[in-house]
Amino acid sequence: MKKITFYLLLLLVGISGNCNREKTQMAHLDESVKDIDGNIYKTVKIGDQWWMAENLKVTHYRNGDQIACLTIDDEWDQPMGAYCYYNNDISNIGQYGMLYNWFAVSNSRSIAPEGWHVPTEAEWQELVEYLGGDTLAGSRMKKPTKDTIGFAALFGGYRYNHGAFDGIGINAYFWSSTESNEGNAWYRYLYYGNSNVYRDDSGWKQAGYSVRCVRD
Repeated sequence: MKKITFYLLLLLVGISGNCNREKTQMAHLDESVKDIDGNIYKTVKIGDQWWMAENLKVTHYRNGDQIACLTIDDEWDQPMGAYCYYNNDISNIGQYGMLYNWFAVSNSRSIAPEGWHVPTEAEWQELVEYLGGDTLAGSRMKKPTKDTIGFAALFGGYRYNHGAFDGIGINAYFWSSTESNEGNAWYRYLYYGNSNVYRDDSGWKQAGYSVRCVRD
């Protein structure tokens, strides 16, 4: 009788252990987050960070104020928060999201959903180091394959500070919230042809780059 009781206890412990392991695994599965416009984004946990797995496409700040949409080249080079979509072609929004200037990124009203924020340069660095460093992380951050981790970087191109568009299908540019100097800010970019993640502090604040948010 004692042996039977002992084996039953072992079985119950095993079941409990499996349930606990399942909960641990579930904590790493994709969740989702909604912005103020009602757009829903997939998310992924990488190391200790939760990241959006899609580019931001919100058109309002968190408090409901409209972000300026500037499509004309001559209007784009202004020191005010603004967004656009690549080549002013609305069909690009679904796949690539919006391109934002740094004035929108750094605005105190916040373009990120509640509980999220635009990553600092240090938070980008934490992600890159976790994925193997500057020369390897890019291959794991690209569109999902069996060797990637779900970040799903898309090559949505960028907009120059003077308004012209470039790089769709070739480059993925992402803002950080960290200022470099009065006219520039830090950003990261990937090139489709290699596995690097490039780091630069010379991004014109009027340039239009993609945005990924990280959880607070």
